[in-house]
Amino acid sequence: MNNAELTLKMKQMIIDALNLEDITCDDIDTDAPLFGDGLGLDSIDALELGLALKNTFGVVISADSENVKEHFYSVATLVKFVEDNVAK
Repeated sequence: MNNAELTLKMKQMIIDALNLEDITCDDIDTDAPLFGDGLGLDSIDALELGLALKNTFGVVISADSENVKEHFYSVATLVKFVEDNVAK
């Protein structure tokens, strides 16, 4: 799966996992923050996303990780995390 395909799959996973009605993949800016001013997600959404990442891609972002906020910053950072951590 190339980067563009993975990015699209990540956006769709976010929409599905969080039941974001009236939002399409095109509505989610790849580089915009997922939390706060960007997509406006909260800590409960982060838990849901963590579970969805595990179920969809087989990767786990530990809540204890010092980089957890960096990984969850945007779609682009989640894609990079998956690319770096999925067995190839």
